[in-house]
Amino acid sequence: MSSATDATRRTSPRPGRDARDARVDRLTWGLAVANLLAQVGIIVTGGAVRLTGSGLGCSQWPLCEPGSFTPVFHEATSIHPYIEFGNRTLTGVLSVIAVALLWAVYRREPTASRPAVRRLAWWPLAGIALQAVVGGITVWVDLHPAVVGSHMLISLALVALSTYLLVRLRSADAPAVALAPPALRWWPLALAVLAAAVVSLGTVVTGAGPHSGDADEPSRLALDPYLVTRLHSGMVWLFVGVAVGGGVLLNRAGDRPELGPARRAWTWLLATVAAEGVIGYVQHFTGLPEVLVGLHMLGAALVVVATTSLCSAMYSREAVPAAVR
Repeated sequence: MSSATDATRRTSPRPGRDARDARVDRLTWGLAVANLLAQVGIIVTGGAVRLTGSGLGCSQWPLCEPGSFTPVFHEATSIHPYIEFGNRTLTGVLSVIAVALLWAVYRREPTASRPAVRRLAWWPLAGIALQAVVGGITVWVDLHPAVVGSHMLISLALVALSTYLLVRLRSADAPAVALAPPALRWWPLALAVLAAAVVSLGTVVTGAGPHSGDADEPSRLALDPYLVTRLHSGMVWLFVGVAVGGGVLLNRAGDRPELGPARRAWTWLLATVAAEGVIGYVQHFTGLPEVLVGLHMLGAALVVVATTSLCSAMYSREAVPAAVR
C-alpha cells in the first residue's frame, strides 16, 4: 500500500510549480529554450558581422557570390565573406529549431491541445522568414543604416516573443488576471513601451556611429551621434526610474506569494540593466571598441528577456486569491 502511495506521489503534480511543469513536454520545452538562445545568439553573430565590417562580405543574396551559394576562396579573399556566411548559416539553424518547435507544439502532449501556444509557436518561424527578406534588402541597399536597424529591432521582437512563449508553455490556457494592486496596473505596459523606445533609440545611435557594417564604404545616419546618444541615455534613465519606482510599490504590496515571481524577475531586470548601463558608459568613453559594442548588443537582448519576463509575471492564468481580481 505504501508503494502505491509513493508511486501516486511521484506521478501526481503538486500545486504551484510542479503543476505548471506537468503541462510542458520536455522536448517541447527544450526546443523553446533552444529557440530563445538561438534568437539571442543571432543578434551576437549579426553584431560580429557589423563590427568587423563584414556586412557586404557576401555581395549578393540569397547567393553569397555570383554563381555560388557559399564564399569562393581565392588569393584576394578576406575573412569578411566567411563571417557574413556564418551568420546566414545560423539563420538556417534557427529555421530548423523553429520548425521542430512548431512540430513539437502540435504533435506532443500536453501542449498540443492548447490553442494559444499553437498560435505563438508560429511567430518565430514567420519572424525568421521576414528576417531573411530584410537581410536580402539590407544587401541590396548597401547596408543602409535604417534597414540594418530594422533588422536588429525585428530580432529583439523575436527575442521578446520567444521569451513569452516560454512563459505560456508553463501557464494555463485561461484568461490572464492582473496580480498587481490597482495603483500598479500601469507598470507592465509602461515598462514595455519604454523598453521598446530604449532599444529603438539604441539602433539609431548605432546607425549614426562608426560601426556601419562595411569597412570600405561606411553608410551612416546624418545625425549628431552625441545628440542621439544623449536621447538614448535619457530614455534609459527614464526606464530605470520607472522600473525602480514600480518595484518599490511592488515590494510594498504585502506578503503575497503570487507576487514572488514578479519580485524575482524585477531583481533580475535591475541587475541586467545595471550591467548594460555600465557597458554602455564604458564603451562611450573609450571610443566604442568593437568588443564592448558587441557586449552591449547582447545586453540589449538580455534586457528584453528580463523585461518580458517581468511584465509576464505581473499576470497569472492560475487560480489566484479573489481579492486580486
